[in-house]
Amino acid sequence: MKLLKFATALLLGAAFLLPHAEAAESQVIRIGVIPGAQAQIMDEVRRVAASQGLTLDVVVFDQPERIDAALAAKEIDAASFEDGPSLDAQRKQHGYPLTRVTTTVTFPIALYSRTLTNLGQLQRGATIAIPDDADGTSRALILLQNFTLLTFRDSAGLHAKLSDITSNRLNLKIRRVPRAHLFDTLNSVAFAVIDSDDAARAGLYPARDGLGIEDARSPYANVLTVRDPDRTQPWVSQLVAAYHSNDVAHFILTRYQDSVRRPW
Repeated sequence: MKLLKFATALLLGAAFLLPHAEAAESQVIRIGVIPGAQAQIMDEVRRVAASQGLTLDVVVFDQPERIDAALAAKEIDAASFEDGPSLDAQRKQHGYPLTRVTTTVTFPIALYSRTLTNLGQLQRGATIAIPDDADGTSRALILLQNFTLLTFRDSAGLHAKLSDITSNRLNLKIRRVPRAHLFDTLNSVAFAVIDSDDAARAGLYPARDGLGIEDARSPYANVLTVRDPDRTQPWVSQLVAAYHSNDVAHFILTRYQDSVRRPW
């Protein structure tokens, strides 16, 4: 009799657990991205994740500014479209309870020139062009410091301004130009610092045309974001593993060469 009761309890327990297991297996994770390379890469991540038992629904937003709000409102479960500093700014401005769980890819800014083939040819007093918006200026100055063309105060961090420059060894003349017009300056400057999107619209690609390119492990690497309470969910680690898989790495390298860089 005791054995019969025990067996019945086991069957009831299994019947109770089965729907929950099926629900876990059928869970669909909705990820917000923007059109272009982000969506293309995430489609490959989706394929890899499916082979590992995780179902992803890639949701493409034409308006990037809607994605963090959608994630905070639980309309999607994760997002992959912006760099770390941009996420920090959104959290500060709107109080979104979001957190980054890993880096994804870097869309590097680069130095482009019509007159130079290497930085060793750069003449003292040459004029260069950088983006005129605050974020673009800071990112360009960091790149120029990485190439030892100038230094700025450590306290400036990711918010460096021209007034923070402490050394300019070649006495370069720095022109701040609206992003949309940086390409137009290439006939009149030694080089221009142009971001990946604007360069691509002008037919330029960092790996092929850049005189100098931002490091893959830039602080401006893009990030995968989830809501704070979800960061320890099992699907998050599965998603990260799929994104950082060899298949996705191979896809990025063959599709974009080094014009989209992997910080992992």
